[in-house]
Amino acid sequence: MKQAFEFKIKKELPGTLARAGIISTPHGKIKTPAFIVGATKATVKALTPDQLIVINCQAVLANVYHLMLRPGTKVIKEAGGLAEFMSWPGPTVTDSGGFQIFSLGTAYKKGVTKITSSKNKQTIKSDLTNQLVTITDEGVTFRSHIDGLEIFMSPENSMRLQHQIAADIHMAFDECLSPLLERSYISESLDRTNKWAVRSLECHNKLNQQHQKNNQPNQALFGIIQGARYEDLRRAGAKFISNLDFDGYGIGGVYEPEEIQNTVRWVSEELPKNKPRHLLGMGSQPADLFLGIEYGIDMFDCVAPTRQARNGGIYTRDGHINIKNAKFVHDFNPIDKTCDCYTCQNFSKAYLSHLFKSDEMLGATLASIHNEKFVVGTVDAIRSSILDDSFFKFKKSFLSRYYGKDYHLL
Repeated sequence: MKQAFEFKIKKELPGTLARAGIISTPHGKIKTPAFIVGATKATVKALTPDQLIVINCQAVLANVYHLMLRPGTKVIKEAGGLAEFMSWPGPTVTDSGGFQIFSLGTAYKKGVTKITSSKNKQTIKSDLTNQLVTITDEGVTFRSHIDGLEIFMSPENSMRLQHQIAADIHMAFDECLSPLLERSYISESLDRTNKWAVRSLECHNKLNQQHQKNNQPNQALFGIIQGARYEDLRRAGAKFISNLDFDGYGIGGVYEPEEIQNTVRWVSEELPKNKPRHLLGMGSQPADLFLGIEYGIDMFDCVAPTRQARNGGIYTRDGHINIKNAKFVHDFNPIDKTCDCYTCQNFSKAYLSHLFKSDEMLGATLASIHNEKFVVGTVDAIRSSILDDSFFKFKKSFLSRYYGKDYHLL
């Protein structure tokens, strides 16, 4: 029998909720805090598994909604599970499909994103028309974005599909919300997410019993905490989920860096210390990482590093750049002289500029290698700073350089 799921805290940072630990899974260990690289469709866009290993990627996260459409979870099961299917040697995580309730539901064709500034006081109605999902307490009826096929997803269906994918860590089925919805709907949705958590856990436990009979390793499950920007709803959700026997916790729907400090703290203060916490879909900028970790986060995932890379957006120690800008045409320096990634060691900004202006696929690959190395490496460095008690010094040095004069706003 392979290694069961386990979380051990190695060190806590005094005066904060930050900690460094190790998660053990059937496919290996994850040193936390850790950035989990987005592999939505069983692939990290533009990168190979070998390239991920070189940048010290510890784990990848896929999405059950996309995988059930293509290639189908039965195909992945036949291959031996997600890790084997995509030839990835490390731990794997799956999201439940709850985000698609947001993207195909209340946000559909409204120009609303999950990341919305707290300065935006606009609210939107929970309009049930003009969307591709229908939500009831029983579950969600989807219209596939590929061919319009009607698909029903319940907590039980999500668990069965995720267990066929056979990742090491799954997420309970939840309703991901827009931050702009009215409070009455957010409260109603939180109650539904909590009920779905109970059903997800019950089905998950039954499936694990079957794995044990077949001499297969158990799969872990994280409960999801929602509640948007309301402290009372966040704390209530965290208390409810913490009373259930989940292996860890996912925190959904956190929006801007200035909100992480409070939102994550409210939840972390209510959760037990001995289980890991995953901030879902966050990590698009360094402030997310530092603030999340300071207030108790152990894992992040986000597709932004490769998405931005494919559009010419590149992280540097001095801030974000767009390699398509004219000033880089004659810049023969690497993106970062101190970076040891393959891109920085071998190519100049002028060459990347040429690739993007010529629509060459290699540009997306080279930019993605650097961006993922930047984010993964930043979290690894934060972990080291917790272990050697230099966190606050490192945080100030890193963020003041990256954000410049705007650092004081964080």
